[in-house]
Amino acid sequence: MKIMENELRGKTVMSEEGLYLGVFRNSTVDERTGQLHQVLIEPSDDVDPRLYHLDEQGNLVFPFTSIKSVKDVVIIGH
Repeated sequence: MKIMENELRGKTVMSEEGLYLGVFRNSTVDERTGQLHQVLIEPSDDVDPRLYHLDEQGNLVFPFTSIKSVKDVVIIGH
């Protein structure tokens, strides 16, 4: 099944362990190939940002390949 990137925006993001990470905000794309590289998550207030890689706007940054499942929520793995 294909999922469009814009369908992911605003979805709840959780870790495989069940931790609420935040809300899917955006992704980074290789302009030449169109390949998705990273996903940007607006962190929840319960997430310690020191434990994660952040972008300049304070979003959590995960490799696109860390997405394990997309249904009602997005599941991010290690």
